Amino acid sequence: MGARPLLKLERLSDRPILEPRPHIPWERAAVFNAAAVLRDGYVHLLYRASDKPFFLDSPEPDPARKFTSVIGYAVGDGIRFERFDEPVLLPYGEDEDWGVEDPRVTEIEGTYAMVYTAFGGRSWFDYRPKIAFSRDLRSWEGRRVLLDEVNKDVALFPERIRGRYALLHRRIPHIWIAFSEDLVRWEDHQILLPTIPGTWESKKVGIGGPPHKTREGWVLFYHAVDEANVYRLGVALLDLEDPTNVLARYPHPVLEPELPWEREGLVPNVVFSCGSVEKDGAYYVYYGAADTVLGVAAQGKDRIVDQLVRLA
Repeated sequence: MGARPLLKLERLSDRPILEPRPHIPWERAAVFNAAAVLRDGYVHLLYRASDKPFFLDSPEPDPARKFTSVIGYAVGDGIRFERFDEPVLLPYGEDEDWGVEDPRVTEIEGTYAMVYTAFGGRSWFDYRPKIAFSRDLRSWEGRRVLLDEVNKDVALFPERIRGRYALLHRRIPHIWIAFSEDLVRWEDHQILLPTIPGTWESKKVGIGGPPHKTREGWVLFYHAVDEANVYRLGVALLDLEDPTNVLARYPHPVLEPELPWEREGLVPNVVFSCGSVEKDGAYYVYYGAADTVLGVAAQGKDRIVDQLVRLA
């Protein structure tokens, strides 16, 4: 018998599904890194948009080359989307002066919780994860700091685990998990998925979007970066009752930069996800490409779970 074919996400479009709109000032430079929610049969995207290109080559953020990120909103069938002309979340306050970035949205206990990165721009490490809440995905309120530390790639599980909220986050370079009784005080922080030296996961790892619940465990898509700064996507399976227990971690990337618009852009060689949905028996994974445009790739839920269970 031959070797089993590698588990890969299959692109649903050979073109980006969302691109910058030059006539819309707040998203004329980049449209990428979208949270994804399936609601009433439609996919809702909360995406990051930028008004200007990124210049990351100076020791500190340069006010003369300031870019600002906001969160836009789109609704569609999973591949084709219509966008609103105004953002749904704008920067507010000194700690968000350069923008609100990389949202992850979880529906939990009848409310949508968006965890995003607030970037103040006073240094390249002037960022914190914050949280905001909504009933309709368009009006967000109650924003506040979620973890008062330099941290990003943060998302909530969609239900409590043994009575406590569970949070995935990234203290460089690893993926961590923590728990809380009240969404305010977080405890029992521990490394969940560490980097793996000498591999495509060697430099740093961070989550994609919130994990998906299955009978076999929590399916978690995540990104990994190698020493050449190439971003790829991976997938892991966490224990249902104790998600600190990693049952399986697929050893190969399930998506990597291959197409020109994934390899060339504001930040080259990047595929980076902030959200996915379960739709029509498959996981639709939305990913930013080269920090410039947005793509989507999918794979059958059963195939993904089966491959991970075989490794467990």
